[in-house]
Amino acid sequence: MKLLFAVFMLLCANAGWSADQPASPPAEVLKGEVLEVKDVESYTYLRLKTADGETWAAVGKAPLKKGAKVTIENVMVMTNFESKALKKTFPKIVFGTLAGTGAKVAGAADQMAAAHSGQPRVEFVGDVKVPKASGPDARTVAEVIAKSAELKDKTVLIRGKVVKFSGGIMGKNWIHLRDGSGSAADKTDDLLVTTLGEAKVGDVVVAKGVVHTDKDFGAGYAYKVLVEEATLQK
Repeated sequence: MKLLFAVFMLLCANAGWSADQPASPPAEVLKGEVLEVKDVESYTYLRLKTADGETWAAVGKAPLKKGAKVTIENVMVMTNFESKALKKTFPKIVFGTLAGTGAKVAGAADQMAAAHSGQPRVEFVGDVKVPKASGPDARTVAEVIAKSAELKDKTVLIRGKVVKFSGGIMGKNWIHLRDGSGSAADKTDDLLVTTLGEAKVGDVVVAKGVVHTDKDFGAGYAYKVLVEEATLQK
């Protein structure tokens, strides 16, 4: 857990983000009594009574019942986590491994890391050179990043190549667009866009969405600039 926490903080630092994180990592083990159980396809959600009060936790699917005493290892606290399966947003929830199973919880932590990597692993390798979209709202990737304060809460139109796609995370798809503008050195060449639209790596799309700044998704993942609620056209 300490290593995972350190990696998150390093990503934040490298990307120049601000992160609302505790001064030290949370406890690596959580113990409690099960008060409520909710099973979904991949997880078992547990409402636990702990020494510090009640909390929700999620582990890999397990046959647990009310009254069971559990120990959760390798814990990670996430804030404002939305479960589509339960149609519920948890202000705070703990993800981890149920002691004795040896199984890593598959989901939120890994998904967040995949979606919110500050320096994304680009799956499309090659020169990116995409002409700027047309119209009064058209901007290049570099322009959106450099002029984020001016463009905050405004609609922009960006034509770019999809270099990374992470689908179905927190109810939306996450894509990284590049158009050849900007530079890796000052981190102005890659823009995160959230959308309900579908695309694949290598597609050239026109994304129309709203510029948001200083957006915090919890778990240490905060962005200085991104485009949200975007529609895609190919």
